[in-house]
Amino acid sequence: MKILAALFVLLSLNLSAAELSIERLFDAPSLSGPTPQSLKISPDGKLVTFLRGKQTNQFQLDLWTRNIASGQEALLVDSATLVSGDGELSDEEKARRERLRIGQLSGIVAYDFSSDGRRLLFTLQGEVYVYDLENEKGVKRMTDSASQEIDPQLSPGGSYAAYVRDQNLYIRPLAGAEELPVSRDGKGAVAYGMAEFIAQEEMDRYTGYWFAPDDSRIAYTRVDESGVQVEERTEIYADGARSFKQRYPAAGTANAVVQLFVRDLDSGEVREMDLGENKDIYLARVDWFPDNRHLAVQRQSRDQKTLELIKVDTLTGEGRVLITETSDAWVDLHNDLHFLQRQDAFIWNSARSGYDHLYLYSNDGKLIRQLTGGEWVVTADGRADSAIKAVDEENGVLYFTGTYTTPIERHLYRVGLDGSGADKPEQITTGSGWHSISMDKQGSAYLDSFTSPDRPPQVSLHTSDGERLAWIAENPLDKSHPYYEYLSGHGATEFGTLKAGDGQPMHYSLIKPADFDPGKRYPVVVMVYGGPASQRVTRTWSAGFEQWLSRQGYLVFALDNRGTPDRGAAFETPIYLKAATVEVDDQLAGVEFLTGLEFVDASRIGIYGWSYGGYMALMCAMKTDVFAAAVSGAPVTDWRLYDTHYTEHYMGDPREVPEAYDDASVLSYVRQLKTPLLVIHGMADDNVLFTHSTKLFELLQRKNVVFEMMTYPGEKHGLLRSPRAGVHGYAAIAAFFDRHLGPEKN
Repeated sequence: MKILAALFVLLSLNLSAAELSIERLFDAPSLSGPTPQSLKISPDGKLVTFLRGKQTNQFQLDLWTRNIASGQEALLVDSATLVSGDGELSDEEKARRERLRIGQLSGIVAYDFSSDGRRLLFTLQGEVYVYDLENEKGVKRMTDSASQEIDPQLSPGGSYAAYVRDQNLYIRPLAGAEELPVSRDGKGAVAYGMAEFIAQEEMDRYTGYWFAPDDSRIAYTRVDESGVQVEERTEIYADGARSFKQRYPAAGTANAVVQLFVRDLDSGEVREMDLGENKDIYLARVDWFPDNRHLAVQRQSRDQKTLELIKVDTLTGEGRVLITETSDAWVDLHNDLHFLQRQDAFIWNSARSGYDHLYLYSNDGKLIRQLTGGEWVVTADGRADSAIKAVDEENGVLYFTGTYTTPIERHLYRVGLDGSGADKPEQITTGSGWHSISMDKQGSAYLDSFTSPDRPPQVSLHTSDGERLAWIAENPLDKSHPYYEYLSGHGATEFGTLKAGDGQPMHYSLIKPADFDPGKRYPVVVMVYGGPASQRVTRTWSAGFEQWLSRQGYLVFALDNRGTPDRGAAFETPIYLKAATVEVDDQLAGVEFLTGLEFVDASRIGIYGWSYGGYMALMCAMKTDVFAAAVSGAPVTDWRLYDTHYTEHYMGDPREVPEAYDDASVLSYVRQLKTPLLVIHGMADDNVLFTHSTKLFELLQRKNVVFEMMTYPGEKHGLLRSPRAGVHGYAAIAAFFDRHLGPEKN
């Protein structure tokens, strides 16, 4: 309410807003303010640690700490002084960061705590460092090799550091002994301890090794990509081209073969774990049971209609299926497997009711009870996170995040391990918006990263009952805030619901210019994603391109159509084998809603999306005639060209349902295109390969369909996230919409 009051005061004083340029969206300091990232409470409960961008470069991160008792904040590791220059990352690390969607970041981008809270592990320029919080000298460099290390981890017991180098896995005792190679023959198509492309990009599994809780053993993968088809790919740069033979598992083709091994760290004995006779499966997740002997392996079938939780005895390598989840469409992966310490039981997430909910099982796979239920979902508050935030076993309380309040917000809730409150969980967080939670293991305190449409990200420390103990980053929108001078031009966001064709409610958002006049008729940019991996409509802060567009006189509209996540099976699965059918119908319902508003100019509605959103922008432009302009970024144009796990998840195997792929291909509708079109693509994209766009370009030209393109030498899939290409990319989009939608400058 304070921010709304500030907005009212500024507007009532008729103060003109400072001009917000596209360049300023990327400049330092960040318009969102000093926003901490990767927040953690130390295992001993004494510290809060986080990453924060520099005042001079918001994309270069340093490691900070805050003493919970004293409130004293300190810069722990300055990435600029520990190493000099930017350095050149290895291709493996570049690819890993692209998969993690942090390719634009530099400095310290991730870190790992030891279980006692004494040490922190991180990499800089491909070398591994350990920071000892009890040692005056602090930081110690662990590696010094000609090659770079990736995916460093500390063992749970604090005895070892581990990392991958040159496709082999190494561990090194923290006591100072020499490193021990766990594998030696990793090269070419074979790698150890590394998550394969599919695991990283589509399965949210970014590692290929796992320590036992007591440091006695290490489980690790051997990935053989020799059977994966080789894609001859050329990355075009400004000063030339680089050719790659990338092993890319396109839909309907062979995947990598993944094996799982366990090494005893005392004896050195290595044993392969039995994952079944069928090798054409996905190794989705690996965890250790608390007994340090058994592994909890999640095995997903190639068609992804079956997910099994297997208990594997590491002394024999044999496994037993504990839980089998099945679906007529697909079974989603999750990170919600949590072992209890005081009883032989674990918590598991299942969508068997049509909604993702938590269940309590004994360690031998017997269902004890359902812990949550109802027409809402238990879901994580970020990519690759767990919805289970903590379990207070002493008091019998489970803490988790979900959508009980509304699908467009995230909140922290709690229920009893005895099943109490399952259908009506107690909400802990307050404030309408998005709460990202990091909780200590005991469930006694949590960090709340909160944001809403009228509040930039702020971080606070709370008791488990929700009482705020301290601000970590209050981030008030006062005169010292980077966004303050632009505040009076900030467009308000309205939220509402529309009905899909089957009657289900769909959420939308609409940003109006700050000087909105209901007597005028405005052009609209529809911002679309529409795919099953992400929501577009959320109660979160935006000081980015959407706000910039509203300042230029555009209305900015978004609608989460059927197929988008965290709404339950009935909402999500209508797209199975039918991509760009119900999604396009739902976006048309959004346009129909817009055209019914007196202040919308129905002749000036454009659409813009990236990745799946780029695909949706193309299909909406080709299958309908309601848009005056369309911008498609890094689009999938033919699902046969995209990877196995994602594509077959929703579209089946093209060898079995070729007609589904034909119907879902952009290339099948090129002749119908009448909408002015701009296509943007990075010429070194290794996710949605540049081939998707070149095939489209060639066919459009052959059909004599005029269009525009903007291609970026050397850029990957996330090119708009970095200032290097983002400034120009957004300027190109804006110029295209200005030419075809011609907003009035209010």
